[in-house]
Amino acid sequence: MTTKKEERRILKIELSFLDKFWEILGWLILILFWIMTALNYSNFPNSIPTHFDFAGTPDGFGEKSTIFVLAVLSSVLFIGMTILNRFPHIFNYPTKITSENAERQYTIATRLIRYLKLIVVFTFSTIGLMTLLTTNNKLSGLGIWFLLLFIGIVIIPMIYAIVKLFRAT
Repeated sequence: MTTKKEERRILKIELSFLDKFWEILGWLILILFWIMTALNYSNFPNSIPTHFDFAGTPDGFGEKSTIFVLAVLSSVLFIGMTILNRFPHIFNYPTKITSENAERQYTIATRLIRYLKLIVVFTFSTIGLMTLLTTNNKLSGLGIWFLLLFIGIVIIPMIYAIVKLFRAT
């Protein structure tokens, strides 16, 4: 059985004020994360927490250079999602994309990706900051609130966007 690939319209999605705000905020957090990491690197002890359990207590340790893994991973994900967001016509959608609904579907999907980019960079920079505070004995770890907050700020908007995508047919 041969299937012809569905041809989707290629559109340039105009950014709203909120979209531009999230983009700028994401880049700003990413840059500040790198600055915080670089400026505090010498303050880190040779061994830093590299993993936290469900309660947010450190349960894995590694060399202080591993703090850059967070910054690099955050940057790769953020930039990769930024590039991906330029091609909403290749995304998977829960409904069929037509010329009538393409712009609305693309707008919702790119807005979700933009929000998730912001959450990724916020999450990694928060983990970096909490690692710094934990190594300086100002905190005892992330705390259980971190996991609950992370789940909430990721899952709730995704469900909201998926519902909007179904309604935007």
